[in-house]
Amino acid sequence: MQGNLTDSDRRWLNAAALLAERGRPLSRPNPAVGCVLVKDGRVVGRGWTQPGGRPHAEAMALAAAGAAARGASAYVTLEPCAHQSERGPCCARLLREAGVARVVVGCGDPDPRTAGDGVAMLREAGIAVVEAECAASRASLAGYLMRAESGRPFVTLKLALSIDGCIATASGESQWITGAEARAHTHLERARHDAILVGGGTLRTDRPRLDVRLPGLGTRSPERWVLSRSPAPDGWHRLSDPADLSPLASAQYLFVEGGAQTAAAFLAADHVDRLLVYCAPIVIGGGRPGIADIGLGALAGAHGRWKFADRRMLGADTLEVYARTR
Repeated sequence: MQGNLTDSDRRWLNAAALLAERGRPLSRPNPAVGCVLVKDGRVVGRGWTQPGGRPHAEAMALAAAGAAARGASAYVTLEPCAHQSERGPCCARLLREAGVARVVVGCGDPDPRTAGDGVAMLREAGIAVVEAECAASRASLAGYLMRAESGRPFVTLKLALSIDGCIATASGESQWITGAEARAHTHLERARHDAILVGGGTLRTDRPRLDVRLPGLGTRSPERWVLSRSPAPDGWHRLSDPADLSPLASAQYLFVEGGAQTAAAFLAADHVDRLLVYCAPIVIGGGRPGIADIGLGALAGAHGRWKFADRRMLGADTLEVYARTR
């Protein structure tokens, strides 16, 4: 069955997508998946992909539910895997053996080892399956889907700007454009990415740590990358060209925090999928711009490339989020 979601189905799928966030990015190299088991309107089990990719979300939810899983509905953000692995059992088989009555899938799996076979295995066992186009599920899997479909990570570009679009004064002073709340939110975003990148100039000038300095999230500090043609220092990885992200072989989410030239290089390469724009209520005047020349030939080429996704206040600062249009 395709589509035909009830309002209740959508709520449970959205809940599964929120659970999946707990697995990001520690589930690497596997996608962060969420699963909720519901019976008689009550949650009997829930789970998300564990660090290193195993156990899968379905296995965690079924273990939590035990015998209560029989006759339940399973809401899972990604099609249950159909292939057996040395690292763990096939999730479609686990759901079948647990006796679930219905499975609602938020997003099909592009992995050729599953790609429809997980759904087919469930249906062959007499389990009702609903394949949905769930926006929340797809958003929670953005990095996995981007890597599967385009062979690169999902890229977020972060900009911290004054009202007049500057990232520093004319002399280069930039600490701090934004306030403590916005900087804390940046650290939360770092924790959601498995790789983080700055330009060579930023590395040489600021010596950034690029770690996560929030209580309880220190273990989620991403891999550090520098955009440079020179060798990377110890503890860092080097990317020489934003047009070729193949060196980030297994990363699903890349957070770009570099300066104006780095931002421009990624935008010019058309490798930015999400913009985080933190704006402080200050005017610098004559400062250093947030983005260098991206080679735009005509203003018409700037329109229609971004859509507004979110806006919130962080202390005195404003965060606006934009998603790339496809």
